[in-house]
Amino acid sequence: MDNKQYKIGSKVHMKKVHPCGSYIWKIVRVGADIKIECCECGRVVMLSRIEFNKKIKKIIEE
Repeated sequence: MDNKQYKIGSKVHMKKVHPCGSYIWKIVRVGADIKIECCECGRVVMLSRIEFNKKIKKIIEE
């Protein structure tokens, strides 16, 4: 997923399932860190851009 420009509001599919059972997350904040919100339970997590790039599988919606 190199050289991808992530936008606020984009939905992404992560490699690992969240404990609530969802793989789908929505991007809430973009910067040096990326903040994502689970579309199932609403949990918010902040990851470094490098860590996010390792854990993302694909972008679903832009």
